[in-house]
Amino acid sequence: MKTLVLANQKGGVGKSAVATLLAHYFRKLGHRVLAIDLDHQGNFSDPLRKSQRVAVAEVPASALLTQASPLITGGDFVLVAANQALSGLERQPTLHNDFANHLRAFLKAMDSRFDVCLIDTNPNPDIRMIAALVSADCVLSPIQLNQEALDGVHALLNHPRVGVRKIKAMLNQKLHLIGLLLVMVEATPFQRENFSQLVQKFNPILIPCGPKPGQYASMPRRSAVAEAQAEGLVLWEMKKTAARDAWREIELAMAVIAAAVLAESPSQTTPITPINGADHDPVAG
Repeated sequence: MKTLVLANQKGGVGKSAVATLLAHYFRKLGHRVLAIDLDHQGNFSDPLRKSQRVAVAEVPASALLTQASPLITGGDFVLVAANQALSGLERQPTLHNDFANHLRAFLKAMDSRFDVCLIDTNPNPDIRMIAALVSADCVLSPIQLNQEALDGVHALLNHPRVGVRKIKAMLNQKLHLIGLLLVMVEATPFQRENFSQLVQKFNPILIPCGPKPGQYASMPRRSAVAEAQAEGLVLWEMKKTAARDAWREIELAMAVIAAAVLAESPSQTTPITPINGADHDPVAG
């Protein structure tokens, strides 16, 4: 089983929508999927529940950290849903090591049952994110093209508790940074400028998605994506033309990310040291 963590230390970036799309996409490919929602807000849990395509585990997500050997229901598409108790785990520092060890043991026990595990995390850098990252194979960070997101890339890499560099060096050497997924992209001058800055500073951790320089994995801002998330629909199955058009714009990025997750060993580990990149095309109109 390959485990992918979606992480961003800023909320409201569409991270849960990306997790939902990926969960349905892996199922579309025929893989057995375990979905874990470690964000007490439940924005990953709700659309999966509404889709009526998942078996919801009897135990909540907090149990994966607080219990030694939690049992979950059978099935090829299972959700361990968020619950409010998740928000209190950070306030129990003497149990943090136990929490991380419990989650790691649970994921190991699920190794033969599922092909892919997707873990959506809360935006706060607390024990939930640490526990997920120390047991994961891959991490993906959806970001918007605004200044706050650009500043947040530094925290993703260098945060003293949950920075990818520290986790990889000290706690989980197998952790592979797939990269930054640009979300809610619009062809505006403001976003073009921020895109240019992002490429210059963090070109090595953008996700190539096409043969030409400057083509990176992205998701445009489309109302159909928000509608699918709110109503628990699968984007590419919606009858609206706008939804099918949105999926055509997103599918390549999903395919590239899925391939990176499923790779036995990435052919080239993504560097995580920002460098000054060459000139690239800005966000296309």
